[in-house]
Amino acid sequence: MQQRSIKKLALAGVLCAVAVVGSVFVSFPVFGSKCAPVQHMVNILCAVFLGPWYGVAVAFAASLLRNLLGVGSLLAFPGSMCGALLCGLVYWKSKSLPATLAAEVVGTSLLGGLAAYPLAIAFLSADAGQVAYYAYVVPFLISTAAGSVLAGALTFALQRSGALKSMQAALGG
Repeated sequence: MQQRSIKKLALAGVLCAVAVVGSVFVSFPVFGSKCAPVQHMVNILCAVFLGPWYGVAVAFAASLLRNLLGVGSLLAFPGSMCGALLCGLVYWKSKSLPATLAAEVVGTSLLGGLAAYPLAIAFLSADAGQVAYYAYVVPFLISTAAGSVLAGALTFALQRSGALKSMQAALGG
């Protein structure tokens, strides 16, 4: 039991680092948000290998580090955490990769986009607050769709090769 927890914690740390470093190299501005598709790929990998609670923790830690390093925005918190939670719960219950990919897109773009609006009003400039709440859905959708395509290609390749099951078994999942 303890060894399994150590493996999961180590993988969570590695995935958090991938999300932070990935946002340095693969990030682009769309309206008031900095789109980081690698974060969404990491959310899906966390869902598949670690579960929803680790996914939310990794999304929070990566968002915090990205903000502290100046390569993220406050909008990273609701977007990545909503997506990580929803796709983690969907994979946990269904074990379906296509449903998990769709849940990441819906969780980040729709739920995260809607949750970003009050955060933008409270903490960002007046211009960000004056933009209608649906304006955050579009940038989040662009970012999460790109990350979901990356994660889908990776997870389906792992599944076809049989590596996905052996990796999950090594983590106790």
